[in-house]
Amino acid sequence: MSRWLVERRLSDVSARLKQLRADLQVIDEQLLFFAEAADETRLRALMSETPLADKEHHEAQKHADAMARERANVIASITELEKAQDELLDKLVAETR
Repeated sequence: MSRWLVERRLSDVSARLKQLRADLQVIDEQLLFFAEAADETRLRALMSETPLADKEHHEAQKHADAMARERANVIASITELEKAQDELLDKLVAETR
């Protein structure tokens, strides 16, 4: 693989990592919000013991769970890209020698 191509791929991976890390910050903030909302609705459901309050809690919990899954997916993507970045850096160093 030519040096130019390795550098181009490295640049692409770096840009994607930067975007995913920014996305992760947003997801973390949203997850915190949804988790707090789920906790609040859980307490309301326990106190009121009504079907409506229970349904609100389950809906809020579904949103929090979905955001947690999205966070896990983004972290997995970051891990894969970091591995690809390491491999590209190894190739770049090997070509320099």
